[in-house]
Amino acid sequence: MKRLFLVAALMPFAAFAQPFTDNTTNNPNQPGYVIPSQQRMQNQMQSQQIQQKGMLNQQVQNQAQLQQQNLQSQLNNSQQRVLQLQPGQQVLPNSNGGMLSGGTSSSSGQQHMLPQPQNGDMLSTPSNPQPNIPLKTIGP
Repeated sequence: MKRLFLVAALMPFAAFAQPFTDNTTNNPNQPGYVIPSQQRMQNQMQSQQIQQKGMLNQQVQNQAQLQQQNLQSQLNNSQQRVLQLQPGQQVLPNSNGGMLSGGTSSSSGQQHMLPQPQNGDMLSTPSNPQPNIPLKTIGP
């Protein structure tokens, strides 16, 4: 009697159970089947890619930080040179490896610089205009 009652109580849950023969994860004939060794390989490759991406991000951050420190150092050196420069003194050459090379002209003692751009410079005609050459068009 107790067995019959127990079987009757568990009968509704039997409908939710899947039969062992319909297991799609171990059946290569079912769609969506993945070879276990291939799945392991993909998981390993993905974890390696995540690690490499993290390492690359760390390298980029380190490089950006070093570049920022180098630029700040160059800026500080330039500011110190400007503050130490007294009227009538010669401009010292830039020995810090910056983009501008120092030096002075032989007679006046002034450093040569490019002229500063002004508003409307792009609209004015250049000092050496280019010849007006018509372009060739290629027809069909």
